[in-house]
Amino acid sequence: MTKIFDGIRGLGFRRGPRRLLAGIGGGLADKLGLNVWLVRLLILVSFALPVAGVGLYLLLWILMPWQDGRIPLERVLGANSRQA
Repeated sequence: MTKIFDGIRGLGFRRGPRRLLAGIGGGLADKLGLNVWLVRLLILVSFALPVAGVGLYLLLWILMPWQDGRIPLERVLGANSRQA
């Protein structure tokens, strides 16, 4: 699993420092060089799609690293394996 999470970190996407909620829009805007409000608007519009918009956002929420490189799913899986 470490290779997968290292690969995700290697993509260069990070949650944006200018966060409203989870920082997904800010992180995408920073990496793609777009206006953060445009990206947030596109994310909001994507929520009108039945599963794709919210599902993709949730997937990004659990996989996109924070600024320090921590990935939420990695922390959850690591915490569960230590308790077993």
